[in-house]
Amino acid sequence: MKPRILITAVLCGCFAFCFVSATNLSGKWTGSLRQADSTAYPLTYNFTLIGDSVAGTAKSPLGEFPIDQGKLDTAGLHFKVTVNGLDVYHNGIVYADSIGMNISLNGSVVHCTLNRAGN
Repeated sequence: MKPRILITAVLCGCFAFCFVSATNLSGKWTGSLRQADSTAYPLTYNFTLIGDSVAGTAKSPLGEFPIDQGKLDTAGLHFKVTVNGLDVYHNGIVYADSIGMNISLNGSVVHCTLNRAGN
């Protein structure tokens, strides 16, 4: 019985540590989106975390757009950005110093990595 309690406590502690690390989301994150032809498009996200809700802006060569329907949960980071009338869905996993982001538009998914900006 005691090993089961100990294992449960350790797993809960690990989960809590990982979630606390992930909630260090607020701030500026940058990366680039690479197309198949090796063209790179710079991306900048400014996140504000309020509880489990995520707000902020996304900036690309097309302009700066607000983040909608943002949330951070145990499955990761999820939000939508509407660019020129098209909904672009973002799903990512937050690490201590990076975010692995899948960006979906019209059935296509591309992956990029965001890193915390120095400022």
